[in-house]
Amino acid sequence: MRTLVRGGMVVSMDPAVGDLPQGDLLIEDGRIAAIAAHVDTADSEVVDARGKIVMPGFVDTHRHTWQTAFRGIGADWTFREYGAAMHGTLRPHYRPEDVYLGNLLGRIEALSSGVTTMLDWFHCSDRPENADAAIQALRDAPGHSVFCYGAGFADDSIATEVKRVRSQLPDDGMALGLRGPQLTSMDTTAADVALARELGLRVSVHVHAATGWPSGERPVAGMRDRGLLDDRTTFVHGNGISDDQVAMMADAGCSVTISPDVELKMGFGWPETGRMLAAGIRPSLSVDDCPSAGGDMFATLRTAFSVQRGLNGGLTARDFVEFATVDGARTCGLDARTGSLSVGKDADFILLDAEDLTVFPVTDPIGTIVSAGHPGLVDSVFIAGEPVKRNGRLLDVDLPALRTRLLESRARVAEAAGVTLDGSWAPTVGAPRR
Repeated sequence: MRTLVRGGMVVSMDPAVGDLPQGDLLIEDGRIAAIAAHVDTADSEVVDARGKIVMPGFVDTHRHTWQTAFRGIGADWTFREYGAAMHGTLRPHYRPEDVYLGNLLGRIEALSSGVTTMLDWFHCSDRPENADAAIQALRDAPGHSVFCYGAGFADDSIATEVKRVRSQLPDDGMALGLRGPQLTSMDTTAADVALARELGLRVSVHVHAATGWPSGERPVAGMRDRGLLDDRTTFVHGNGISDDQVAMMADAGCSVTISPDVELKMGFGWPETGRMLAAGIRPSLSVDDCPSAGGDMFATLRTAFSVQRGLNGGLTARDFVEFATVDGARTCGLDARTGSLSVGKDADFILLDAEDLTVFPVTDPIGTIVSAGHPGLVDSVFIAGEPVKRNGRLLDVDLPALRTRLLESRARVAEAAGVTLDGSWAPTVGAPRR
């Protein structure tokens, strides 16, 4: 089966292809078969992309999707309030149905706003059924998803449960979220990394200077000294990490995901986008959590770009689109499959409405995406060549029914936790959680 996407403004993110003011994209069997100013082919379904920007879908490399039902409730929260609220108060009352609905609606929302690949950093694993529900939701939502299993904050062995979860997922569909060294010991961190390597999993680990460290104030150095760093390691945030530790990350080939809105609002420090790039690490971008920040990558791009330009300039709009596409795919270990419009890769792409009055006339597509892009521009989303959103509408999704179920879930969790939803609830701050 062949599809020809014809006449769009192509932003390929592949240096060998470049940008095409008007170009065609040929899809065969879910993959990109050709990309050029003009592709001459017969017997293809034609998608008219005139007046559209054609670009690879965004890659979000770190999102706590299960929290979707409480979107916006934490706009004023500090990091400690977030931990007390989401992990101390609400999370213990999440049942598998609540996890399922949060993950499903959160993944669909990301998809609708152009995120074709997403790493779901799941740390609501209080019971095995919660993990199963989260995985099922990702299966039921279109798009490529990586389930990053976070085991919580205790030092207990997680090997049996991680192996059970691993058996349910494809080779590139799972990662392991480390418990330490932020909130558990370096011995626990070493055991988790050893388990991940045994199972062929990438690891993702939160590090930033907003909390103390059970194993000292040099977590990256501690991991390096134990032989725990390599190109399968992704650090989340990295704010305030010393220069020599950033160099250790770069030397080991580690990747980094930046969540600029949450990092700024919760007091982690300035997003380290430019600092990581200067050290030789191409960062990726992520939303983090929707109770505190918006869920779309356009806003994430704009915040990251504006902050870095304000700090010391240097980086361009194109750098940030790369962070949100091809560099994100590399962070997830999926750069051979997605992240750019390249021959042989999966046909994961989006069409943005270049005639919408908020961006018209589009003179520079890259500059437009970063400076003025928003989810309302996402006209179409294709996953492996199949449309999952067309003409601004999601396909085969019963949103009214899902909205009703999510509202019921939110009300039940809030009531069980003794939380009011009228804006008067203030979390009681205890030990920080992430």
